[in-house]
This record gives sequence, structure tokens and C-alpha cells, in this order.
Amino acid sequence: MKIVMMGSGGVGGYYGARLLQAGHDVAFVARGAHAEAMREKGLRIRSELGDAQVRAKVLDDPAQAGGADLVVIAVKLWDTEEAARAVARVPGATAVSLQNGVDKDDVLAAAVGRDRVLGGITHIAAVIAEPGVIAHTGKLQRVTLGELDGSRTTRLQAAVEAFRAAGVEAIASDDIRRATWEKFTFLTALSGMTALTRKPVGDVRAHPATRAMLLDALREAVAVAQAEGARLDAAFAQKQLEMMDTLPAPMLSSMAQDLLRGRRLELPWLSGAVVRRAEKHGIAVPAHRAIYAALVLHAG
Repeated sequence: MKIVMMGSGGVGGYYGARLLQAGHDVAFVARGAHAEAMREKGLRIRSELGDAQVRAKVLDDPAQAGGADLVVIAVKLWDTEEAARAVARVPGATAVSLQNGVDKDDVLAAAVGRDRVLGGITHIAAVIAEPGVIAHTGKLQRVTLGELDGSRTTRLQAAVEAFRAAGVEAIASDDIRRATWEKFTFLTALSGMTALTRKPVGDVRAHPATRAMLLDALREAVAVAQAEGARLDAAFAQKQLEMMDTLPAPMLSSMAQDLLRGRRLELPWLSGAVVRRAEKHGIAVPAHRAIYAALVLHAG
């Protein structure tokens, strides 16, 4: 399969390298020092599942790939619209976003056409450790893909099999909308509360006041998801809180890390999206409104 990774950071770099190891024709769209290091020395993966060093075909623009079977979008959320326009120039390619958030597929569909879009989410902890080097923490590397209408198609199965052949846990979902909202609910609460407090999840879940706000944030996102038509049940929030009890206590969300390092935040597409969609449905979301108001001046 011919694949273009639109974004070659933790997610795009890791999965692209694994797909390349499996024999797929992979091109990486990257920029800056990371791109230069990839061109000069290749792309290196550090992982408990096995280190890797691959020769990387690095592009400035996905259109330089010519055609492709699949384009995987793995850029920061503020780059989604620009990335979607660039992907539209890759003829014939199916596009799937592994980004966070619930706006991404609509943005992608507006640029390339809904018929070219697969829904997708990923669960992985991977970052650029230094230019040309991706560090994967733990053993979790899961990709869930699905047609937006819930159907089973040849292209969906081909994409799932490509990831499986690369040693990645890959799931074909009949309800990718629900899966996307499930991840979004978990992520917005975790990222919002660890960024708001500047504390790791262990501290947030341990104090009664912050634990209560964490559960409120989960419940608010579930209410918005239900209003948007996603099939999440009322018990989902409590289950996700229990899931957070299993996370390593020192864990900080990527948004909290970005805040502490003075980087731009994905806040408008996380708690900001909860607030925006809640207003449309007349739903009160005081926890996410507080998170957004407290962090928006730092969002960049």
C-alpha cells in the first residue's frame, strides 16, 4: 500500500516507521529540524516493542507523492484546515485523521469530500525525543478505523490490515463516531484538569475537590456527545474516572506539558469544543467553561 504520513511527529512518525518496516511504501511530510534529521540520518524509533531505524522519504508537500492509497493526518489540531487542503491535492487517496478532537473529520470532509474520508482514532504515547527520533512510552499502540456511515468496505479492511501487518493493534469499528466521542470525553477531562492544575493525574484524582471536577468534566462531555447523537450511556463518565485511576500517577497530558513549556495549546479544539457545542444545545458545562476561561489566555 502507498501511504503518506501528513505529519511525522510522535503519532505519524511512529506509525509511519512501523508501516515502512512492514513493507509498505511510506512517505513522510515533515518540516524543520525534524525533517532535516530524517533526511540525513533516517527515522529512529525507541520503543519497548522494539527499536527501529528506517530510511525515510521526506516530503515538503503531500502532493509530491503523486498518488497514494492512504493519507494519514497526524498534525496538531490548529493545522487541520491547512493539512486538509494539502491532502486534497493527493489524487485518489483515502484520508484518515488520527488527531484528537471531534471537529477533524468534518474539516477533512469539507476539503477532500466525505466519500474520501475514513474516521479514525489512536491510543499511543509517542513524542519527538529529538529531531529524527521518536520515543514510544509503554506498549499501547492501538488504531481504530471506521467508515463514517458505519459500513464495512474493502478500503476499510485494507487500511486495518496494513496496520495489523505492521504489528499495530488495529480495530475496524462499526460506530467510529461513538469511538471518537469516547476518546474525546476522556481526553478533554484529562487534558483540561492536568493543564488547569499544572499537576499530574495522580494528584488530580487524589484530592476530593479536583476529583469531583474531573468527574463533572467527564459528565458534561458525555451530555454533549449524547446531544450530538453519539451513543454514550450515562454510566460512561464514571467508568472513565475509574480508568483514570489506573493511569500512572506522574502522567501529564500533552496539553499540560505544552502549557508548562510555553507552547501553543489545543484548548480551542478540546474544552473549547465542548463549550461551543454545548451552547448550541443549551447544555450547561461549568467545568469545561472554567477550564477554557482559565487557560484561553495561554492558548497562543
